[in-house]
Amino acid sequence: MNIKKTLIRDENFTLSNNNLIPKIGFGTWQIENDLASFSVKTALTNGYRHIDTAIDYGNEVGVGKGIKESGIDRKEIFVTSKIPASIKTYEEAKRCIKESLERLDLEYLDLMLIHSPRPWEILWDESAPRYYEENIEVYKALEEAYFEGKIKNIGLSNFFIKDVDNILNNCKVKPVVNQICVYIGNTPLELINYCIDKNILVEAYSPFATGRITNNNTLKEIALKYNVSIPKLCLKYCLDINTLPLPKSTNYKHIIDNLDVDFDIDSKDIERLKKLKITL
Repeated sequence: MNIKKTLIRDENFTLSNNNLIPKIGFGTWQIENDLASFSVKTALTNGYRHIDTAIDYGNEVGVGKGIKESGIDRKEIFVTSKIPASIKTYEEAKRCIKESLERLDLEYLDLMLIHSPRPWEILWDESAPRYYEENIEVYKALEEAYFEGKIKNIGLSNFFIKDVDNILNNCKVKPVVNQICVYIGNTPLELINYCIDKNILVEAYSPFATGRITNNNTLKEIALKYNVSIPKLCLKYCLDINTLPLPKSTNYKHIIDNLDVDFDIDSKDIERLKKLKITL
């Protein structure tokens, strides 16, 4: 009897609320609005079922157009957007949710995140204000939209441990996701393990470090060992450390290739890659 193997492209993570999310998402950061429709349509017609965008990306209209043009049933597609880092009031967040749905031309979002706990220019400044109260207000707007059925899941992005704790201590609906920068050479294990302990899925954006790690000799060596490309090694690594990668491309072949990650990495190589530090 032939047993059909389930491909990673067809697998899901189960979120803490028991909703499902496809294990690989198609990222659209840095894809201009004019190219977004082609890229999203290409991704969906070739097997992706998870599309990630954000208000700050400026491409929601193109993303929505690509979703429509794909012809894929809306119920089969998991769509994420994000409230901008600069938005820190309940009323502004409420407006953002409404306008995001309008630009995407969707009746609901599968996931919406607070894009950052602080404005971008001070995100990494430990001496800067943490915006605890403001993030609680923005999160209340997400909770309200969740209860209204406009958003199926809610979560966070770029949140550090203290910022996640602030939401967990003041929420009615637990965040199901924290989307952070993860790639080989930048594996924030303390934050990842903390989220796993809290049953919050970590989504890994920039799994290729925006293409800047493809010339690393260690990665070349390990990729050669498994007879795969460095991008495929990067994606499988993210999956093997229990994070959800969000690869991005506007290249037709690369979009398709990034779904083909059905190979195994030895546990010793995973540990080696975890310890690797790459300065960009």
